[in-house]
Amino acid sequence: MAEWLKKAVFYEIYPQSFYDTNGDGIGDFNGIIEKLDYIKELGANALWINPCFDSPFKDAGYDVRDYMKVAPRYGTNEDLYRLFSTAHEKGIRVFLDLVPGHTSEEHPWFIESKKAEKNEYSGRYIWTDFWLGGIKGHPYIGGESERNGTYMLNFFKCQPALNYGFLNPEESWQKAIDDPDCLKTREAIKDIICFWLSKGCDGFRVDMADSLVKDDDSEKSGTCKVWRDIFETVRKEYPEAAFVAEWNNSHQAITSAGFDMDFMLDWGGNGYNSLLRDYETPGGDHSYFKADAKGDITTFLNEYLPRVEEIKGKGYISLISCNHDTTRARETLSIPELKVAYATLFTLPGVPFLYYGDEIGMRYLHIPTKEGGYTRTGTRTPMQWNNGVNKGFSTAAKEDLYLPVDEAPDAPNAEDALLDKESLLYTVKDIFALRRDTDDFDADSEFSVLIGEKDKAFVYTRGNTVCAVNPSDVKTSVILSCLAGKKVVYKIGDVTAEGDRLEMGEGSFVILK
Repeated sequence: MAEWLKKAVFYEIYPQSFYDTNGDGIGDFNGIIEKLDYIKELGANALWINPCFDSPFKDAGYDVRDYMKVAPRYGTNEDLYRLFSTAHEKGIRVFLDLVPGHTSEEHPWFIESKKAEKNEYSGRYIWTDFWLGGIKGHPYIGGESERNGTYMLNFFKCQPALNYGFLNPEESWQKAIDDPDCLKTREAIKDIICFWLSKGCDGFRVDMADSLVKDDDSEKSGTCKVWRDIFETVRKEYPEAAFVAEWNNSHQAITSAGFDMDFMLDWGGNGYNSLLRDYETPGGDHSYFKADAKGDITTFLNEYLPRVEEIKGKGYISLISCNHDTTRARETLSIPELKVAYATLFTLPGVPFLYYGDEIGMRYLHIPTKEGGYTRTGTRTPMQWNNGVNKGFSTAAKEDLYLPVDEAPDAPNAEDALLDKESLLYTVKDIFALRRDTDDFDADSEFSVLIGEKDKAFVYTRGNTVCAVNPSDVKTSVILSCLAGKKVVYKIGDVTAEGDRLEMGEGSFVILK
């Protein structure tokens, strides 16, 4: 496990929407380079850049056409290498987004795999052996090639599934995970990973990491075996490289597969969902951080605590403010509510990930789909840098922008936020500074819950530091013997501490040491 992750704070960038330097309406690598100082001053020391490889962009880059070439709209490979080196000079690590489960239908591998004549790529994807042959339990396509067979899809029609094998092959066309064709797929992914690590990349976020081996068992034993093999090879040469899984099962991703981190994802009705976006539950919004919702922290803790305990010393859970697949939290939470939410999320164990624009409270926009985004599109709008043309994102004509900017009169922007010491951005800066300067907030520092019950404040320790949260619209009191002798070092809202007693106003958060 990479030692540097203990102090890591990630900032996720959707590259096409971050900052445009050439006026074509689409963000680019040079734009990220120009904003590295902003990211560093915010307190983030690592980046996750969403897919930037060559692609037809039918799924916003998650349909890769060439893994070793960047999409021209972002720049050149050399521009990305320069981003790596410039970021490193500023103490910032850089993750790329790896899509190992499928490619674009335009990838040269697939073009060869579709041919009737057998070739070295015939087994790179999952094909049946007859043009009318279906694939039970999986989406598939037929009639699109001269090859006598149908092929499996991972997601959209444009994303044929790469072949890592079936855990227990039952059909003549299904291959075992150690079949030579499946091993070649693994080797190809190893080559891609090592290529980018050799150029200065520091690691990868891995898309759909749990989906490689098909018809896997409940423990994903086949997929875990594949990842252990990949990591064994990669880490011999790049021991400081790190990997975060889109898995949402830390036992499997970290303990069994060998990832360094696993996202706790926003899946409807789960523990993370209960914190920020629990507005689809019957009876109204029950989000824990919504002041008048009277939410319940126990839904989150019942999932989170066992995960933290199980992976201790093996890896980290990563909590997110949002990501490119979720509705921005500003959709339902106010700025004061977001301050309390972020202060809590970013002081819990693990490696935090902040999505671009969440630090200023960017809104989710209800807009038409773009590049396969559908309901996710409204979270992928351009970063709002200032009140200038296109909110400072681009000098392009409005109709040429990748996506529209927020035109609301009160749309937040980074320039204004930096001038307002009471802004959400400064809350984020303050918490990230505490993580940097206080070992108690390292990703793996000791953690215990002192109070985590329904209708009560949430109180927890990190090392020798105590954190307390009252997200509700009702004042509350906390009496704990461990508070005696501790002083307030940071607070949001009305909080007073005296002896073993803590008085917390509505919508408040406090750190005592």
